[in-house]
Amino acid sequence: MWVWHKRIRKKDEAEWSARLASLPGVVFSSLPGKEHVDVRCYSDEPTTLLAFYSAFGGSFLQEEEKDWVAATAPEQTAPLLIRDRLVIYSAEKQRASLQRLYPGRVLLQFPAECAFGTGHHATTSTCLRLLCDEAKKRDGTPWRLIDAGCGTGILALAALRLGAQSAVAFDFDPDAVEIARRNIERNGGAASLHLLQADVFDWIAAPKERAHVIVANLFSNILQRAFPRIIQSFVKDHPGILIASGILREQADETIRSGCAAGLQLTRKVIRGKWVTLQFTHA
Repeated sequence: MWVWHKRIRKKDEAEWSARLASLPGVVFSSLPGKEHVDVRCYSDEPTTLLAFYSAFGGSFLQEEEKDWVAATAPEQTAPLLIRDRLVIYSAEKQRASLQRLYPGRVLLQFPAECAFGTGHHATTSTCLRLLCDEAKKRDGTPWRLIDAGCGTGILALAALRLGAQSAVAFDFDPDAVEIARRNIERNGGAASLHLLQADVFDWIAAPKERAHVIVANLFSNILQRAFPRIIQSFVKDHPGILIASGILREQADETIRSGCAAGLQLTRKVIRGKWVTLQFTHA
């Protein structure tokens, strides 16, 4: 495993997020009150990382493979409360007290691991909030969900607990798929969730898998190219909802234009810090 590491200024994090958007295995980490952010990129193939090292400095070395997200995460984080419906927590020993504190809410456990999506990132938490809102509107009505770029599987599992009849979740990264599989075993839902490794540019839902709601927490450059493909997986002749995130503020307008050009209509735009989440409809 090859690692490129660089320490950057916190105010430059958005610029570096966009610059590294095409690279797998990117981890940004910082501590409260500190003015810097550590950036690490991990790859089995050193060529691209060596190019970044040559261009931008930092450090470049070979290390044994390790789950750096899990290794550096605290043993347990504060629970994430989503609307009045969900509680996302990290450690099993939190469960009993959370059940007492939040009776009637759905509890889902997601410990920190390599795949993106423990719920606390602005993009994931906003997707969860919009998903809660949409599930409430569909209460009593059957609906299906597709989670494109599922990471840890958090959005698909939340949808099932919020009332979806079934869900399909896929990711290009085999490590993410394996972590999602562990989270399904941890939280339940295997009977109603089809998990697979797939590329958003290649995969289209089978007729029985077509969805009423699609969530896609991806980078904006991927979303812009994938919109025409994504909308082919909506249930035919039925209004569909797409929740799209992973979009930096400066990339929002071009992403909206791409979505509308593909036949989507923007209905909601949520800004949290440097990140934007968009909700579209598709007739």
